[in-house]
Amino acid sequence: MSTQLLLVTQVAVEKQSAEQAVKAWQQLNIDAGATAQLYRSLDRDTLLELRALKGLAELPALRNEWAALWDTLAPFLAGDFRRQLQEFVEAPKPTELELPDTTYVQLRRVEVKPPVIADYRAWRERTIFETVRAADESEIFLAYHSLMSTEPGVLFVAGFNGSPEVHNAVFRTPEYEAILVQARDNYIVTHTGGDAGLFLETFARVEA
Repeated sequence: MSTQLLLVTQVAVEKQSAEQAVKAWQQLNIDAGATAQLYRSLDRDTLLELRALKGLAELPALRNEWAALWDTLAPFLAGDFRRQLQEFVEAPKPTELELPDTTYVQLRRVEVKPPVIADYRAWRERTIFETVRAADESEIFLAYHSLMSTEPGVLFVAGFNGSPEVHNAVFRTPEYEAILVQARDNYIVTHTGGDAGLFLETFARVEA
Protein backbone atom coordinates (compact mmCIF):
# COMPACT_ATOMS: atom_id res chain seq x y z
CA MET A 1 0.00 0.00 0.00
CA SER A 2 1.30 3.45 -0.93
CA THR A 3 2.83 5.39 1.92
CA GLN A 4 0.38 7.86 3.46
CA LEU A 5 3.18 10.38 4.03
CA LEU A 6 5.78 10.84 1.32
CA LEU A 7 8.93 12.87 1.90
CA VAL A 8 10.32 14.16 -1.40
CA THR A 9 13.92 15.43 -1.34
CA GLN A 10 15.79 16.84 -4.34
CA VAL A 11 19.27 18.24 -4.61
CA ALA A 12 21.51 19.39 -7.48
CA VAL A 13 24.89 17.68 -7.69
CA GLU A 14 28.11 18.40 -9.52
CA LYS A 15 28.08 16.18 -12.59
CA GLN A 16 31.51 14.70 -11.94
CA SER A 17 30.58 13.87 -8.34
CA ALA A 18 27.15 12.32 -8.89
CA GLU A 19 28.26 8.72 -8.37
CA GLN A 20 30.02 9.57 -5.12
CA ALA A 21 26.95 11.40 -3.88
CA VAL A 22 24.69 8.46 -4.72
CA LYS A 23 26.86 5.91 -2.94
CA ALA A 24 27.23 8.08 0.14
CA TRP A 25 23.48 8.76 0.30
CA GLN A 26 22.62 5.09 -0.12
CA GLN A 27 24.96 4.10 2.69
CA LEU A 28 23.43 6.66 5.04
CA ASN A 29 19.96 5.29 4.27
CA ILE A 30 21.13 1.73 4.90
CA ASP A 31 22.67 2.73 8.21
CA ALA A 32 19.44 4.49 9.22
CA GLY A 33 17.17 1.65 8.09
CA ALA A 34 15.16 4.11 6.01
CA THR A 35 12.36 3.08 3.67
CA ALA A 36 13.66 5.18 0.82
CA GLN A 37 14.63 5.02 -2.83
CA LEU A 38 17.08 7.18 -4.78
CA TYR A 39 16.69 8.35 -8.38
CA ARG A 40 18.66 10.41 -10.89
CA SER A 41 16.98 12.97 -13.10
CA LEU A 42 17.02 12.32 -16.84
CA ASP A 43 16.85 16.05 -17.50
CA ARG A 44 19.51 17.59 -15.24
CA ASP A 45 22.18 16.78 -12.64
CA THR A 46 19.73 16.24 -9.80
CA LEU A 47 19.15 13.45 -7.31
CA LEU A 48 15.73 12.57 -5.92
CA GLU A 49 14.86 10.65 -2.79
CA LEU A 50 11.38 9.31 -2.13
CA ARG A 51 10.98 8.29 1.50
CA ALA A 52 8.04 6.68 3.25
CA LEU A 53 7.13 8.00 6.70
CA LYS A 54 4.86 6.31 9.22
CA GLY A 55 3.70 9.61 10.70
CA LEU A 56 4.60 13.17 11.59
CA ALA A 57 6.21 11.95 14.81
CA GLU A 58 9.18 10.75 12.71
CA LEU A 59 10.14 14.26 11.61
CA PRO A 60 12.08 15.42 14.70
CA ALA A 61 14.30 12.34 14.58
CA LEU A 62 15.19 13.10 10.96
CA ARG A 63 17.11 16.23 11.93
CA ASN A 64 20.17 14.18 12.88
CA GLU A 65 19.99 12.22 9.63
CA TRP A 66 19.67 15.42 7.62
CA ALA A 67 22.67 16.89 9.40
CA ALA A 68 24.71 13.80 8.55
CA LEU A 69 23.46 13.96 4.96
CA TRP A 70 24.55 17.58 4.69
CA ASP A 71 28.00 16.91 6.13
CA THR A 72 28.55 13.89 3.87
CA LEU A 73 27.18 15.18 0.58
CA ALA A 74 28.15 18.87 0.77
CA PRO A 75 31.43 18.40 -1.20
CA PHE A 76 29.45 16.90 -4.10
CA LEU A 77 26.54 19.34 -4.27
CA ALA A 78 25.74 22.21 -6.63
CA GLY A 79 22.75 23.42 -4.60
CA ASP A 80 20.87 23.03 -1.35
CA PHE A 81 18.34 20.36 -0.40
CA ARG A 82 14.68 20.94 -1.31
CA ARG A 83 12.19 18.96 0.75
CA GLN A 84 8.44 18.52 0.56
CA LEU A 85 6.09 16.48 2.71
CA GLN A 86 3.21 15.05 0.70
CA GLU A 87 0.00 13.44 1.97
CA PHE A 88 -1.64 10.56 0.07
CA VAL A 89 -5.02 11.29 -1.52
CA GLU A 90 -5.83 8.45 -3.93
CA ALA A 91 -4.32 6.05 -6.44
CA PRO A 92 -5.88 5.37 -9.85
CA LYS A 93 -3.09 2.80 -10.29
CA PRO A 94 -1.90 1.71 -6.82
CA THR A 95 1.24 -0.07 -5.71
CA GLU A 96 1.36 -2.88 -3.17
CA LEU A 97 4.55 -1.42 -1.71
CA GLU A 98 5.03 1.83 0.18
CA LEU A 99 7.09 3.27 -2.68
CA PRO A 100 7.10 2.59 -6.43
CA ASP A 101 9.48 -0.22 -7.43
CA THR A 102 9.61 0.69 -11.12
CA THR A 103 12.65 1.59 -13.22
CA TYR A 104 11.41 5.15 -13.66
CA VAL A 105 9.27 7.59 -11.74
CA GLN A 106 7.83 10.79 -13.07
CA LEU A 107 6.76 13.68 -10.88
CA ARG A 108 3.93 15.87 -12.15
CA ARG A 109 2.95 18.85 -10.04
CA VAL A 110 0.22 21.46 -10.44
CA GLU A 111 -1.04 24.15 -8.11
CA VAL A 112 -4.83 24.19 -8.07
CA LYS A 113 -6.97 27.18 -7.11
CA PRO A 114 -8.35 26.34 -3.64
CA PRO A 115 -11.97 27.41 -4.32
CA VAL A 116 -12.28 24.84 -7.13
CA ILE A 117 -10.37 21.92 -5.59
CA ALA A 118 -13.51 19.75 -5.20
CA ASP A 119 -14.52 20.39 -8.82
CA TYR A 120 -10.95 19.72 -9.91
CA ARG A 121 -10.86 16.33 -8.17
CA ALA A 122 -14.12 15.28 -9.82
CA TRP A 123 -12.83 16.52 -13.18
CA ARG A 124 -9.48 14.72 -12.94
CA GLU A 125 -11.27 11.46 -12.08
CA ARG A 126 -13.04 11.44 -15.44
CA THR A 127 -10.16 12.89 -17.50
CA ILE A 128 -6.59 12.41 -16.23
CA PHE A 129 -7.31 9.28 -14.24
CA GLU A 130 -9.35 7.67 -17.04
CA THR A 131 -6.41 8.25 -19.39
CA VAL A 132 -4.01 6.67 -16.91
CA ARG A 133 -6.20 3.65 -16.22
CA ALA A 134 -6.49 2.94 -19.93
CA ALA A 135 -2.72 3.15 -20.52
CA ASP A 136 -0.68 0.00 -19.92
CA GLU A 137 2.46 2.12 -20.23
CA SER A 138 1.70 3.80 -16.90
CA GLU A 139 2.00 1.05 -14.28
CA ILE A 140 1.70 3.08 -11.06
CA PHE A 141 -0.03 6.41 -10.62
CA LEU A 142 -0.38 7.97 -7.17
CA ALA A 143 -1.98 11.29 -6.23
CA TYR A 144 -0.63 13.30 -3.29
CA HIS A 145 -1.20 16.81 -1.99
CA SER A 146 1.35 19.02 -0.30
CA LEU A 147 1.27 19.01 3.49
CA MET A 148 4.44 21.08 3.96
CA SER A 149 6.11 22.51 0.89
CA THR A 150 7.40 25.67 -0.74
CA GLU A 151 5.97 24.24 -3.98
CA PRO A 152 2.38 23.57 -2.92
CA GLY A 153 -0.32 21.73 -4.76
CA VAL A 154 -1.08 18.37 -6.30
CA LEU A 155 1.74 15.89 -6.87
CA PHE A 156 1.31 12.91 -9.17
CA VAL A 157 3.89 10.12 -8.85
CA ALA A 158 3.87 7.93 -11.96
CA GLY A 159 5.90 4.70 -12.07
CA PHE A 160 6.79 2.76 -15.22
CA ASN A 161 9.32 0.25 -16.57
CA GLY A 162 9.19 0.92 -20.29
CA SER A 163 11.06 3.68 -22.07
CA PRO A 164 10.21 7.26 -21.09
CA GLU A 165 9.46 8.07 -24.73
CA VAL A 166 6.78 5.37 -24.94
CA HIS A 167 5.30 6.34 -21.58
CA ASN A 168 5.23 10.05 -22.41
CA ALA A 169 3.43 9.40 -25.69
CA VAL A 170 0.32 8.58 -23.64
CA PHE A 171 0.21 12.24 -22.56
CA ARG A 172 1.01 13.78 -25.93
CA THR A 173 -2.13 12.96 -27.83
CA PRO A 174 -4.61 15.58 -29.08
CA GLU A 175 -7.10 14.22 -26.54
CA TYR A 176 -4.74 14.75 -23.63
CA GLU A 177 -3.72 18.17 -24.92
CA ALA A 178 -7.40 19.10 -24.69
CA ILE A 179 -7.38 17.95 -21.05
CA LEU A 180 -4.40 20.23 -20.34
CA VAL A 181 -6.22 23.16 -21.90
CA GLN A 182 -9.20 22.51 -19.62
CA ALA A 183 -6.89 22.36 -16.61
CA ARG A 184 -5.20 25.65 -17.47
CA ASP A 185 -8.47 27.41 -18.20
CA ASN A 186 -10.38 26.25 -15.15
CA TYR A 187 -8.25 24.96 -12.30
CA ILE A 188 -4.57 25.80 -12.27
CA VAL A 189 -2.90 28.78 -10.63
CA THR A 190 -1.00 30.80 -13.23
CA HIS A 191 2.47 31.98 -12.20
CA THR A 192 4.18 34.90 -13.88
CA GLY A 193 6.69 33.60 -16.40
CA GLY A 194 5.77 29.95 -15.79
CA ASP A 195 3.74 27.34 -17.59
CA ALA A 196 0.52 27.80 -15.63
CA GLY A 197 1.92 26.13 -12.54
CA LEU A 198 2.79 22.87 -14.33
CA PHE A 199 5.92 20.87 -13.44
CA LEU A 200 7.15 17.61 -14.93
CA GLU A 201 10.38 15.67 -14.45
CA THR A 202 11.44 12.08 -15.03
CA PHE A 203 13.89 10.12 -12.88
CA ALA A 204 15.67 6.77 -13.22
CA ARG A 205 15.90 4.50 -10.20
CA VAL A 206 19.36 3.98 -8.72
CA GLU A 207 19.85 0.38 -7.67
CA ALA A 208 21.45 -0.35 -4.32
